[in-house]
Amino acid sequence: MLKFFGGKPDHPMSDLKEARKILDEIPANDVHKALEELGNWLDSVSSTEGFKPENRAQLLFLIDETAQVHVRKLVRDYLSAARLTKFQEGRLWGAIHGYWRQAALAFAVCVEAYGSGAKGTDAYKGSIALLTVRALRALAQQMRWQYMRYGPFEDSLWGAVAKIYALAENKKYARNKVTAYPAIPGETSPEQEFLRAVMLASSSPDSLLPMEIELAERLIAHFSASFTLVLDQQPDIAYWIDLATSQPPLRIARPPQRAPTLRFFAAGKALQELEELIAKIKATNSVPSSVNLGGTYEAPMVLDVLHHLALYWSTKPPERRHPRHRVKTRLAVAYGLDGVLGALGASVSLDFDEAPTESWIVENVSAGGFGASVPQIKGEWLKIGCLLALQPEGGDNWILGIVRRFNRESPQQGSVGIQALARNMESVQLRAPGGNEGGDICVLLDPQGIPTASEASVLLRNGVTVPGQNLEFEYQGKQIMLLPQGVLERGDDYELARFKVMLRDTGE
Repeated sequence: MLKFFGGKPDHPMSDLKEARKILDEIPANDVHKALEELGNWLDSVSSTEGFKPENRAQLLFLIDETAQVHVRKLVRDYLSAARLTKFQEGRLWGAIHGYWRQAALAFAVCVEAYGSGAKGTDAYKGSIALLTVRALRALAQQMRWQYMRYGPFEDSLWGAVAKIYALAENKKYARNKVTAYPAIPGETSPEQEFLRAVMLASSSPDSLLPMEIELAERLIAHFSASFTLVLDQQPDIAYWIDLATSQPPLRIARPPQRAPTLRFFAAGKALQELEELIAKIKATNSVPSSVNLGGTYEAPMVLDVLHHLALYWSTKPPERRHPRHRVKTRLAVAYGLDGVLGALGASVSLDFDEAPTESWIVENVSAGGFGASVPQIKGEWLKIGCLLALQPEGGDNWILGIVRRFNRESPQQGSVGIQALARNMESVQLRAPGGNEGGDICVLLDPQGIPTASEASVLLRNGVTVPGQNLEFEYQGKQIMLLPQGVLERGDDYELARFKVMLRDTGE
C-alpha cells in the first residue's frame, strides 16, 4: 500500500536512518542467509512504487555496498576449497550468481527508467553513471560465474549489457568517471565496465580453470583504462560486438556488414603494459603491489594467465595449428590417471572392466586433437586439465588426451576440446636407482623411440618425483635411466614430466 499523502512509500526502508538500522541487524554469522536477505531488499526497493528516484538510488547503493563483504567471503570459500562436494559447490555458486542477478535487475530498473524519461527520473542525473556502472558490473559478474561453470550461458545477458551501454553512449555519459564502491580504490566508467565484460569474453575463459578466470578478470580490471573501443574497423582490432543484438563478442573472421550499432574493441595500449608486467614478474619472481589481484598468488600462476591473455589480446589472435575435419564417430573415454592405467591394463587398484567409461561423439578431428560432444555429463570430474584415455570407435589403441576447452550447453550436456598428448603410450614401472623390484606404475608417452631417444615424457602420479632424483625402468631388456628436466603440466592426480634418457650400463 502506498502513502499517497505522506510522500513516502509504505516500506520498511522509506526512512534512510531506519534502512541503515535494518542493514546493521542482518546477521553476519550466516553469510548465505545474509546475502539472500540483501538480494530480497534490492528487489523490494527497486520494485516498490512511491520512492523518490534519488532515495531509491541511495538505498540500492547502500544495500549493494553492504552485500559486498558477504559476496567476497563466499567467493573466497568457492575458490580456496581444495575439493567441494557437488552440493557445496552448487550452494556457493547459487548464492553468488543469484545475488548478482538480483543486483543487475535492481540497477537496470533505474537505468531503463532514466532512459525512457519516466516522470521524476531527471533526479537520477547525478547518479546515473554510477547506477550504470553497478548494472554493467552485476551483469558481467553473472557472466563470470557462468564461465566458472563453463555454462550453460544466457545470451540474454549480452542483450542487457548492450542496451544499457548503448543508453550511456546516447546520453553522453559513457565516459563519466565514478568510484564503483567506496572500499575499492580507483575510478571506472560505463565504457570501462563494458570493455571489461567484452575483453573477458574474448579471452577464451572456456580454456581456463576457475582460479585462472578469477585472475584474468582481476588483470582485465587492472588494464581496463587502456583498452580501445572504436566505431569503425581498424587493421589492429580483432573483435567486435553489435549493440543491437544479444550476441556475445565475435572475432573478426571477415568484416561484418556496416551498421551504426557495431563497436570494435581491442587491448590497445594494455597489450604493451601487459608485456611490461610479464617482464617485471619474471625479473623479481613476484607480483607488484600495484596490481590488485584480491589476494596473494604465486608468480608462475599469474604469469600463466598473463601469457594466456597476451595470446588472445594480440592483434592477430591465435589460429588453429591444424585444420579441422568434420566427422561423426563414437569415442570411448576413461578419465583420470587411474582411468588411463586401467585402459592400458596396468592399474593395480582399478578393475577396468568395471571402471567408469563413457561414450562421447567426435564432431571434428585434427592432428592436434578432437572436438567432441558429451551427451550426458556424469559427476563433477569433467573440467579443464582433466586427463583422458580415448579410443575411437573401431580402433584398438588408446590415445592420451587432456581437456583444454569445456562448454556446458545444458546442465547435463556439453562440448569439449581435447588436445592429443600422445597417440601411443605404454605403462612402465619406475623406481629409484638401486631400488627394489616393482615401483610406481607410470605411463611412457610415444615409447617407440626408447631407448635411442634423447628425451622422454612420462605421466606419473602426483608426488612420485623428487627434485633432483633420477628414476629408472626396464624396457625391452635394457635398463633405462631418466634424468628429470622439469614438469610440463600438473593436474589433480598426475604430473607430466620431461626426462633426459640414458642407457644404464649394467656391466654385462
